[in-house]
Amino acid sequence: MTSNPAMVLAQPGPIGERPLELMDRPQPTPSAGELLLEVKACAVCRTDLQIVEGDLPAHRLPIVPGHQVVGRVIGLGEDVRGWDIGDRAGVTWLADSCATCPECSVDRENLCPQATFTGYDRDGGYARLMTAVADFCVRVPDSFSDIDAAPLLCGGVIGYRALRLAGVPGIADVPARSGFRLGLYGFGASASLAIQVAVALDCRVHVASRAAADLERAKELGAESVGGYGDPPPAPLEAAVTFAPVGSVVVDALRAMAPGGTVVINAIHVGIVPAFDYDLLWMERGLRSVANVTRRDVREFLALAASIPVRTRTTTYPLAQANEALAALASGKIGAGAAVLLPG
Repeated sequence: MTSNPAMVLAQPGPIGERPLELMDRPQPTPSAGELLLEVKACAVCRTDLQIVEGDLPAHRLPIVPGHQVVGRVIGLGEDVRGWDIGDRAGVTWLADSCATCPECSVDRENLCPQATFTGYDRDGGYARLMTAVADFCVRVPDSFSDIDAAPLLCGGVIGYRALRLAGVPGIADVPARSGFRLGLYGFGASASLAIQVAVALDCRVHVASRAAADLERAKELGAESVGGYGDPPPAPLEAAVTFAPVGSVVVDALRAMAPGGTVVINAIHVGIVPAFDYDLLWMERGLRSVANVTRRDVREFLALAASIPVRTRTTTYPLAQANEALAALASGKIGAGAAVLLPG
């Protein structure tokens, strides 16, 4: 039996109490339709932190977190088509869906009531070995290394979906045009990837953050203007995406909207949104959330990211230091980059 070191969450708790425990687990066996993967890199996500600390209610315990995974196929379950031993595969947050409900039938599998999620409903990539549903794994462009590709598989693609829902020109069915005024509120790993897409599509980007270092990084990546959360942008925005998991930031973004503008909340968990005057929504301003991603989002984003190309900034940690990586994320030490665990 092959050794499979993994960081296991038995009971959520503050990251300072090191709730993840290194354990040696048996090698998993792929079921029908699944791949057995040797994990090469797994990026750390704020959702992982919220699962580990209990901000998100547990779906299954014990659980191995991690849903931004690049691995090599080392085993095939029955009935797998299109994958071979040795292929490189990417694993994302969406682990599986029913494929038959009304949502799945109209390209909204991200809203499937029976959807399951990697590192939440089934063991994820904080391990040397894992299984994944073959039809929900993705091809990773050869132009990205394992380490650089890992943060794209959630932080990158969820930011792309947020831009899509915000109506950014040049994405999906929205005709391309230059000069679209876009705000990004909060500037961590996901926003640092989204801005590269927006700038490549000729958007005029305003970035808001509390951290001076993040604002400097935003300017390096092409932001036309920067400021604090409550600072008005140079001109009203046509859309904004909020990345900071703070309810008050949603109201700040609404205040910056032009008539007809849309604020998209890019977070799985946000604190209470303060009460605000209806005038902030009046004139057909919109407010919506982003929930998960679809396989279409992943395919479109990875192709676009390779063509731009989108660049990631990473800090690597050995698998056994997953608690430390999450603590660095919680404290802001990672900034506008991403922590990546290396099981090897």
